[in-house]
Amino acid sequence: MGKRAFTVDTGKEKVEVEGTDYQKVAVKYLMKRRRSLLFSKDPVKVERLWEDLPKEVKVVGAQMTKTYGVEWEKVGTREFAGARFTFELEEKQA
Repeated sequence: MGKRAFTVDTGKEKVEVEGTDYQKVAVKYLMKRRRSLLFSKDPVKVERLWEDLPKEVKVVGAQMTKTYGVEWEKVGTREFAGARFTFELEEKQA
């Protein structure tokens, strides 16, 4: 299966991406946002980025749209205990 065009909509921004699956596209986008937090050294910038993290992500494909709720943690307490800025993705029913 080849890559298809998707649009990730966070409410504040829309980003055109390519991928194979709705959930994988959402995870890829959220991992990029997480990476920007991890590599920022300025504590003020980290706090601003933390506040701007999306709580809901819509992935728009050619024929349907899937919505995912995102639950962020500053320090992981679940599967990856001690990892910084972890998230859990849960699909919301329309």
